[in-house]
Amino acid sequence: MEAGQRVQVGQPLMAIVEDQPWVVANFKETQLAKMRTGQRVEVEIDTFSQHKFHGHVDSLAPGSGNEFAPLPPDNATGNFTRIVQRIPVKIVLDEDSVRGYENLLAPGMSAVVTVTTK
Repeated sequence: MEAGQRVQVGQPLMAIVEDQPWVVANFKETQLAKMRTGQRVEVEIDTFSQHKFHGHVDSLAPGSGNEFAPLPPDNATGNFTRIVQRIPVKIVLDEDSVRGYENLLAPGMSAVVTVTTK
């Protein structure tokens, strides 16, 4: 934006970015029974397969991805097939395991997330 420019409705003016990198992993609802905030996590990012990132479970979403979709699916078609839902889980990566990769991690990278549920 330049001084004197007009702002349009809905136009972004700034972005707020966190310093600490995190991953959102979509787990099946059947995998969440023993998952708790604070549990240790190992993350393997496809781009950096030689390096294992470590972190912890920060939070579990209060609903499935479908619940917060702009157009949630309407499954009231008369069939009663159960569909296992995916629940977003936020994983915060440890600062030490990210060191040296700070500028290489990018949104949308594929990862495999393993949560220690002891």
